[in-house]
Amino acid sequence: MPTALSLMTSSVPRRAPALAPDLHLGEPITDTMHEEFVQLLDAAASAPDEALAAALEVWIAHTREHFAQEEAWMEAMDFGPRHCHAGQHRQVLDVAAEVRRQVADEHRFAAGRQLVSEVREWFAWHVSAMDSMMVESLRESGMVQAV
Repeated sequence: MPTALSLMTSSVPRRAPALAPDLHLGEPITDTMHEEFVQLLDAAASAPDEALAAALEVWIAHTREHFAQEEAWMEAMDFGPRHCHAGQHRQVLDVAAEVRRQVADEHRFAAGRQLVSEVREWFAWHVSAMDSMMVESLRESGMVQAV
């Protein structure tokens, strides 16, 4: 069974970048996590019904680690809006876990596909509004360098 760290790196299929150029924030760790997030979401979107729950689980595992990294950074630099930012993370993970359960237990595949679609929209907003502020604060605090 892959670890959460390996899900973030080695088990992610490598292909053409899936992250829209306007969502690159110029911070390599964040950009890599975002790229992997989108690639795993793409894998869930293209998974056949019988593999959808497993694909969602892989995406959820990656997303937990991704969000935990951001939250650790925000805590370390005492980022002002960290509670709002982390609250969005919790809501996404809670909804995703429930939808994954519905897909696995009740075969509600349409709910899984709707989750993927809605998360894509939320993610674009979240990166441009929330993560961009976080990365700028990371730069200002000296925790990361601009690229």
